[in-house]
Amino acid sequence: MSDMNPNPAPLPQVSVLRSRVESLLLVSDEAVTPTELARVLSNEEKAVPEAEVARTLHEIAAEYEARGNGFELREHEGAFRLYTRRANSDVVEAKLLDGTQQRLSRAALETLAVVAYRQPVTRSQVAAVRGVNCDGVMRTLSLRGLIAETGEQGGAHLYSTTELFLEQIGIESLEELPDLAPLLPEVDSIDSLDNIDN
Repeated sequence: MSDMNPNPAPLPQVSVLRSRVESLLLVSDEAVTPTELARVLSNEEKAVPEAEVARTLHEIAAEYEARGNGFELREHEGAFRLYTRRANSDVVEAKLLDGTQQRLSRAALETLAVVAYRQPVTRSQVAAVRGVNCDGVMRTLSLRGLIAETGEQGGAHLYSTTELFLEQIGIESLEELPDLAPLLPEVDSIDSLDNIDN
């Protein structure tokens, strides 16, 4: 007989602010500060205080830690980001590396193409080209050794393809890639879009 209660007590409802903060954390490519989140959350009708956002972030981090969730909210130099729990790193790595000889997914191939033709690029620039968050795909490509961090730009990591990438597709240099670059937006235009959003 199962020990699970078929009618568990309802969990308390989280606040609208917390729900929105968690959603923003999930789609953020980089660590975000309470100031950045407060700016996004505020509108003409209501300003959301930075202190209230910071308090919410600390509450979320504390609750995730206390409950032992599979993810945790870490703070570094005043900025916050969601990560998988350190204690679960072995199984997470096993999942990401499982079947590394299998074919890449369409999303991974699209992401890899953007990096190859527009390197070095940040994750947000790749996401701007693809129109979707590609944080997880970028991590997978990094773990497979096809892309690697090659510097920083404005505090964001820059990524480029690796020698393994060249070996896997059977070329000796990037100059041998087919001339598809004109079909992709220029990085400069992506940067200008980022600046408008900010």
